[in-house]
Amino acid sequence: MDEFSDITLSRRELLIAGAISVTAASVPGAAGAADAVAGAAPAAPVTNKVAFEVNGKRHALDVDTRTTLLDVLRENLHLTGTKKGCDHGQCGACTVIVDGRRINSCLSLAVMHEGSKITTIEGLGNKDKLHPMQAAFVKHDGYQCGYCTPGQICSAVSVIDEIGQGIPSHVSADLMARPLLSAEEIRERMSGNICRCGAYSNIVDAITDVAGSRA
Repeated sequence: MDEFSDITLSRRELLIAGAISVTAASVPGAAGAADAVAGAAPAAPVTNKVAFEVNGKRHALDVDTRTTLLDVLRENLHLTGTKKGCDHGQCGACTVIVDGRRINSCLSLAVMHEGSKITTIEGLGNKDKLHPMQAAFVKHDGYQCGYCTPGQICSAVSVIDEIGQGIPSHVSADLMARPLLSAEEIRERMSGNICRCGAYSNIVDAITDVAGSRA
């Protein structure tokens, strides 16, 4: 041990020496990994042709198979009334009507809808001729910021259609004329659509105005 007795290193010198040795050991591997990444060509997206009808107009598209119906509606067809909220199927802002049923378009791939008939908020009505549900939302102030409103209205329209489809053909005209939905039923059926502004009571009033109520 005598031959090492005269060697003295400050703490700073020891740290520098350690850093140099670690760097020297790691750089070749890192450089190799970087070269491997740089040399790898990015995988080309897989595309597929799909044709469907949106708001009465036929569209034929070649889309990335990973693209959601929501993104195709907004980015390809520029129908931006359908909103991207949570993008996880939890808020209902992206609700559209596909073949008579409401769906969360953020959870559905566009290529799954070959031949489908799709209705977005733009297909329900416009400023010159509002859909009765749109008019009811205006009348009852069923919105505040309005971001969730397109999904709310599409869902509300489907709620009434679902109830209508559930009426047996033998039911008398008198019974069919009676109110169909209670406020509790409306809240339950609309529970997949979230309004962060909290306009729920006005939304229920709007739907009740169109659908009727047993309450």
